[in-house]
Amino acid sequence: MDFLKFHVNMKTEEPMDFLKFHTMLKASISYWRLKGKKGVWIKLPIELAHLVNAAVKEGFWYHHAEATYLMLVYWIPHEIPHTFPANASHHIGIGAFVLNQDGQVLVVKEKSGKITGTWKLPTGVVDEIETEFVELLAFRQSHKSFFGKSDLFFICMLKPLNFTIKKQEAEIEEAKWMPMEEYASQSKVNQSELSKMIANICVAKKEEQYNGFSALLTTTGHSAKNCYLYSNNI
Repeated sequence: MDFLKFHVNMKTEEPMDFLKFHTMLKASISYWRLKGKKGVWIKLPIELAHLVNAAVKEGFWYHHAEATYLMLVYWIPHEIPHTFPANASHHIGIGAFVLNQDGQVLVVKEKSGKITGTWKLPTGVVDEIETEFVELLAFRQSHKSFFGKSDLFFICMLKPLNFTIKKQEAEIEEAKWMPMEEYASQSKVNQSELSKMIANICVAKKEEQYNGFSALLTTTGHSAKNCYLYSNNI
């Protein structure tokens, strides 16, 4: 942790008008400067969005935003460049390779998108899938794709916790278990080089002719926190 940086979490249960906040912020900046602080982070909940302009007037700028808050930052020593890390530079998605007890693969048809009408592996960027992680089979990276950010897409082999399909009604037209060979032989799957390569990897995995990356539990060196190293060499 960088102790020269200071974090402020504004609480929604503490009423704060613009003038009061602006006055307190100016006094706080002077205090932080005397204490030798360099960087200041302010996390403003969406309920306190009316205070953003006061922070901007004092030199704060946007760092990132989520659905329920805005993070602003301020660098006190103007004579040297700031050392704030950049906002997240990647979007992450997943393709789920799920086999049932008969060796069939879980496939879906989406209600909208570029490949409607084609059976595909379940994919997504936000929704969880009720499965047990087995292996990371492969991943794809592309630069400057979604809002100018890089995009990572991971193909994961997952073990279903049960075999009853409960499809997501808003986006999924159909979902079923399908023979692996039938999925891989679809014309649209073979029209795309990437989709064809993914299908070939899944077929090879089903036939035990491919090893992906297994999760190895370990700890980080500096904080001793648990983390996972993915490898197929051990």
